[in-house]
Amino acid sequence: MAYVKPGTPGTFERLEHLDRNETEAALARLAALARLMDSLFALPGTGIRVGADAIIGLVPVAGDLLAGAISLYLIWEAKRLGASKLVLWRMVGNTFIDTALGVIPIAGDIFDVAFRANMKNVRLLQRHLEKRGPAAKSPAAGATVIKVDWPRVS
Repeated sequence: MAYVKPGTPGTFERLEHLDRNETEAALARLAALARLMDSLFALPGTGIRVGADAIIGLVPVAGDLLAGAISLYLIWEAKRLGASKLVLWRMVGNTFIDTALGVIPIAGDIFDVAFRANMKNVRLLQRHLEKRGPAAKSPAAGATVIKVDWPRVS
């Protein structure tokens, strides 16, 4: 899908126009944000990892909405990187579940620790990019499809 006048305000370049370094940098940025939000540190003696999403979510309603807004940034970046509509809708579903159930007092906070929507979304994007590759040009057109081996988010 091509966009009119790339670089003008309100438009963005898709994967077809990004080089491998830009794609890898964006994916590394998203993985770091997902780790920050979902598994920043381990609770001592338990091995349970807690991120900023669970901490921000302790503030009733507003905290979960803020965490959901941060999660929407991941989805926006995935769209910019050329994720398919199916992948984007799965990411939206994960974010919606995390935000909607996170609003429930106490049980929602426990759910935030267990569900880790941002980590799931980054894994979905990584799998999509591994299948499709960072270059969306067709080999039939004489372009090379770049094979990638990105470290997986765990």
